[in-house]
Amino acid sequence: MLAMLAQGLYSLDELRERIHGDGDRWRPLVFTNGCFDLLHCGHVRYLQAAKALGKALVVGVNSDDSVARIKPPAPGQPPRPIIHDEQRAEVLAALKPVDGVFIFPEPTAIEAIKVLQPDIYVKGGDYRRDTLPEAPTVRAYGGQIHLIEIEVPQSTSHIIRRILGK
Repeated sequence: MLAMLAQGLYSLDELRERIHGDGDRWRPLVFTNGCFDLLHCGHVRYLQAAKALGKALVVGVNSDDSVARIKPPAPGQPPRPIIHDEQRAEVLAALKPVDGVFIFPEPTAIEAIKVLQPDIYVKGGDYRRDTLPEAPTVRAYGGQIHLIEIEVPQSTSHIIRRILGK
């Protein structure tokens, strides 16, 4: 499995066991999730800011199937994701601020949040607490939600359009 291939890659169950078994290393736990297709500077700064909020940062990566459901291709653009989920996860796991990465199949991180119960759930400043689908789950166990301001306004969709000259 992935954990055998690259350091920092886990299944959700493996992460739950590690966090439960060594809370001093992992808590306060910060968790974020996303597609992270075509990683760019905006992603890196976002992850650095997220890590600064706690002791450990765990990143959930949407599986290829969930990305395809969340981000259907725009006319004239290739299907998403561009990069396979295992490769996206491995690149994220290699980044300094990231302590653990797992791939999840759902379009939202609600199930992962129920399992991990992070102290702090983080999303980008382009989200709103009142419309964030994961917010009720985080609030239900007393977790915090933190929205990180976007420092570098960049997106994978924009990068794809530039490459295609559109």
